Amino acid sequence: MSKVKPVGPIPQGYDCLDGELAISGSKVSALVSEHGSPLFVYSKRLLDLRMECLRNAMPGSLHIHYAMKANPYAPVLSHMVKLSDGIDIASGGELAMALKAGAQANKISFAGPGKRDDELLAAIEAGVTINIESPSECDRALAIGTKAGLEPRLAIRVNPDFDLKGSGMKMGGGAKPFGMDADLVAPTVHKIVEAGAHWRGFHIFAGSQALKADAIVETQAQTIALAARLAEAIGQGPEHVNLGGGFGIPYFPGDEPVDVGLIGDALEKQLADLPKILSKTQFALELGRFLVGEAGVYLTRIVDRKESRGETFLVTDGGLHHQLAASGNFGTVIRRNYPAAIASRYDTPADEVVSIVGCLCTPLDMLSDRVQLPVAQVDDIVAIFCAGAYGATASPANFLGQGPAKEILVS
Repeated sequence: MSKVKPVGPIPQGYDCLDGELAISGSKVSALVSEHGSPLFVYSKRLLDLRMECLRNAMPGSLHIHYAMKANPYAPVLSHMVKLSDGIDIASGGELAMALKAGAQANKISFAGPGKRDDELLAAIEAGVTINIESPSECDRALAIGTKAGLEPRLAIRVNPDFDLKGSGMKMGGGAKPFGMDADLVAPTVHKIVEAGAHWRGFHIFAGSQALKADAIVETQAQTIALAARLAEAIGQGPEHVNLGGGFGIPYFPGDEPVDVGLIGDALEKQLADLPKILSKTQFALELGRFLVGEAGVYLTRIVDRKESRGETFLVTDGGLHHQLAASGNFGTVIRRNYPAAIASRYDTPADEVVSIVGCLCTPLDMLSDRVQLPVAQVDDIVAIFCAGAYGATASPANFLGQGPAKEILVS
């Protein structure tokens, strides 16, 4: 028998109905029958519950922004616009999508190290906040604003001299393409103010996908202290500080949910005892996968069951072209299994070891590696959980001409 490898924990909020996985009350067989396979299914109910949980844990004065790169699917985005206090974008294309989804321009912020002139112009014309990543980008934004006869709304993205310990992706500490080193911030802000543009404040993002609350608390304290030092050097307090995010979700065996209550309690104390120069500053968290990741499931149908040298493979009509991260090819060093299930046999005991693979001609197309699941046959449905973030748009949908999976938002 093949050595069994564990799968990650299935998120809370999913049910079993007539032996099948049910998403917001709908059985997977009915969803696939109506919409086809492969299929991303997002739950509005789980989106609402996650935001409600977060707001209950965080200080009431704190703004919560949605980083739409996590999931820009139009119905999801429109719903998150209603739930959040702001939308964070990373391209001109996302700007257009955010505006179409109903986001107010003055509640949109634009980050990214390679903004084109046409993107800067569109952002200035719309009136969104641009998070400036370098002195030269600042010069371009000011020149574009002058030529257009408009006053740009500019914040400074700061490259902190610390990172978020234990984070899956470090965005600060050391040399980075993101943001400005601290010594460049004050002169750049002075230039913005002298040019008559609107200086909005700071964007300080140290890392993402962290599950240790104490590490997030420490990073938030360092971020607030850095914002105060920079404000003192500038000589005035910022109206807004984006503290970044970094809250992770459990993907892999042994992962535990981040303790948002502990983070909220600590942040409430920090915001109640701010340095004087930050006393009028509005603080915000920027979160993506934490808000939407566990509210999505990727469903794919088994099209073949085969044996090879004593191992069983369940071949599906989906694969890494839709769920690159689940295949282990999206930034992970060691491949581990996402939470997965035979959705059409959700209450059946697991009694065989199988690998779930996709339909692509590459050994990289592995959705689950040697996991213990119920015996499954052709036409059974596989569910890959934690598919609400960095799935459909972060995967090479057109690889080998396969095309995208359908997406739906259910109540």
